[in-house]
Amino acid sequence: MARKLDGRPPVAIGHVSLAVSDVTQATRFFETVGMRLIHLGETVAVLELRGGTHLVVKPADGPIAPASKAPFDLMVDDIGAARKDYAAKGMEPSASQSSRVHEWFTIRGPDGYEITITSSHTSDQPV
Repeated sequence: MARKLDGRPPVAIGHVSLAVSDVTQATRFFETVGMRLIHLGETVAVLELRGGTHLVVKPADGPIAPASKAPFDLMVDDIGAARKDYAAKGMEPSASQSSRVHEWFTIRGPDGYEITITSSHTSDQPV
């Protein structure tokens, strides 16, 4: 099948995964963050992010180290609005920080994972 020429890069990240102690609890957390539930089973969940990337949530093989950094960050269009929304949902976002490229804050996710929420850095080209 030929790819439609729409200016987007021809590749994307399809799946990222996170090992957790409780798949259902973690799934509910990521729905609250803003992901779309695609599948929830006893041993795996699939949630969809903007752009079509899927987060696969699966059981951990062992204990998760306290305050582990999630193996991904999340990007939002309006960092200030996201921080206020997450605070209103009781997620206790950290103070905002900034660099030349991003503004960001962190929240605690399932099993104490530190999840970084960043401002958008997309180019002005189709993504």
